[in-house]
Amino acid sequence: MISVKVPASSANLGAGFDCMGVALKLYNIIEVEEIEKGLIITSSPDDPSIAKDENNLVFRAMKTVFDEVGWYPRGLRINLINEIPLTRGLGSSAACISGGIYAANLLSGGKLSEEEMIYLAAKMEGHPDNSTPAMIGGLVFAVLEDKKVNYIKFVVPARLKFAVFIPDFQLSTEYARNILPKYIEFKDAVFNIGRATLFASAITTGNYELLPAATQDRLHQPYRKKLIPDFDKIVNLSIEAGAKGAFLSGAGPSIIALVDENYEVFEQNVKNALASMELAANWDLVILEADNSGATVFSVQSTGLKR
Repeated sequence: MISVKVPASSANLGAGFDCMGVALKLYNIIEVEEIEKGLIITSSPDDPSIAKDENNLVFRAMKTVFDEVGWYPRGLRINLINEIPLTRGLGSSAACISGGIYAANLLSGGKLSEEEMIYLAAKMEGHPDNSTPAMIGGLVFAVLEDKKVNYIKFVVPARLKFAVFIPDFQLSTEYARNILPKYIEFKDAVFNIGRATLFASAITTGNYELLPAATQDRLHQPYRKKLIPDFDKIVNLSIEAGAKGAFLSGAGPSIIALVDENYEVFEQNVKNALASMELAANWDLVILEADNSGATVFSVQSTGLKR
């Protein structure tokens, strides 16, 4: 059996629409093994929204690898252990795709390079902002081009924490993408280019005082926040409590605040404020660190099948 642990991820980070993302220490584990025949898929927790047939996202990612290398198992048993909440903007789909590709490559003899796996995952996702950090960890700046993902990985220091506000409702990524405008004004494009560049500079130099300005956005957050009750309240509360910046995680609905120091005080003050605003039942606050390793092999054992 092959077990692969894959981190959650947060994309966009404010202004870096479809090109910036970070891996977080919250994980899915994908266990796969070749069996004599058939397809058996189980999951924990047993969410009915997770397909148990060939429509399963992990299986589809694995098949992408099998088609690429020309190797196919007789049958497959897949077990999914999911900690990353579904459709909350924390990269659950990217974890399935990246982990499935990683596991399939191991199962088929490691025929693909890391660069080839990164490309296949980004191609399947349609953009590299979630899948690339899920695959290699860290904070990633990436663009998807023909047959290649050009990227830079930055190892995030432990001092920078990610305060993740997870709501009690889901938001379809497809719906959140379809609500975006087809065209934007020139001034908004300039606005985002400046903020994305500032974010990259601030985060890599440790000049976190620039992050409140650097995490502002005009391409997606003004439209998507309308789908998220209390978005402005959460962001403003975070900044007032000392966060270095706050933004929508991916397509949402989760919100992330960046905390540099005294995160225990930040956590307690914010939880108290949420309770006083009667929002504590609607939003779960979790403090996470960045994962700088990405998808990792948890265990590999022989299936015992002879060919």
